[in-house]
Amino acid sequence: MTSPVVSLRGLSRRFGGPDEPPVLNGIDLDIAPGEFTALLGRSGSGKTTLLRTLAGLDPVTEGEARLPERRAVVFQEPRLLPWKSVWQNVALGLRGETAANRRKAQAALREVELSHREDAWPLTLSGGEAQRTGLARALVREPELLLLDEPFASLDALTRLRMQTLVAELWQAHRPAVLLVTHDVEEALLLADRVLVLDGGRLSADLPVDLPRPRRRALPGFNALRVKLLASLGVDEDGHDAASRAA
Repeated sequence: MTSPVVSLRGLSRRFGGPDEPPVLNGIDLDIAPGEFTALLGRSGSGKTTLLRTLAGLDPVTEGEARLPERRAVVFQEPRLLPWKSVWQNVALGLRGETAANRRKAQAALREVELSHREDAWPLTLSGGEAQRTGLARALVREPELLLLDEPFASLDALTRLRMQTLVAELWQAHRPAVLLVTHDVEEALLLADRVLVLDGGRLSADLPVDLPRPRRRALPGFNALRVKLLASLGVDEDGHDAASRAA
């Protein structure tokens, strides 16, 4: 049996003193090699804290975490250095000769359809181009674990759809394990093999998504899974808070 890429046991995280309630509370989680996992949850549920822990940006102080060495993160904001060209941003942090690193960056930019912008400055990029540059920067590191922190949240609807398709294609080509943090239930169902729901620092749902690819909202079973996930988030089919509706 293949070992998981991510293995968490009893992972907890709290900020402040020992009497403060934990942001993450006893998380047990395995992510298999090549598995695409989406993480949903209300604001303040601990999604970003969990992602930062998996990225190595927050320390593990309670519990155990087994993580791969090769990890990469794509944030909601591209975080490009404005004084470096696009290809230099993609190659940022790579070891070795400049010429070899540029070839690697060029190959990654071809995959995200940005070869024509390799010498451009970040401030001249559109939002979608900047986010594709961030994705290329992650892919050039050939990660075993790719972490996506709401990477499409600031994009317009059409660009967001194109980016979702691109991410699905790149994942199928490279097959890293992926954890996508999102607020969008439909986005999670379009992309993931499995959807987790984080509520109050605990994993309250773990739902497999057994739908054929490429995914479409019109697929049989898509809406039933959507309704089930919305219910796990405490929201009804029309997007209203289920608890307030019941009251």
